[in-house]
Amino acid sequence: MQGTSPIENALRRLTAALDALEGAVDGRLDSGHRLEELEAELQRISLDRSRLAQSLDVAEARSDRIEEANQDVSRRLVAAMETIRSVLDRNGA
Repeated sequence: MQGTSPIENALRRLTAALDALEGAVDGRLDSGHRLEELEAELQRISLDRSRLAQSLDVAEARSDRIEEANQDVSRRLVAAMETIRSVLDRNGA
């Protein structure tokens, strides 16, 4: 750039450096905000995971109780059928 003074060149370089610095600071602030948002999302996900795990535990316990009741009913039905067969056999049916 012919015809420009060293002061003007220095001012241009200083302005460019300040612009770059401002861009870097803005980028850092944006990164900080994104990090905070990600940390908040991670906390929400962790809380959801805990709730889902607790809900799953309740559902599994209920399933176990239903399975036990089903086995008990099955045993009782088998015993009732054997009793009926026994009565029918004794009565010659």
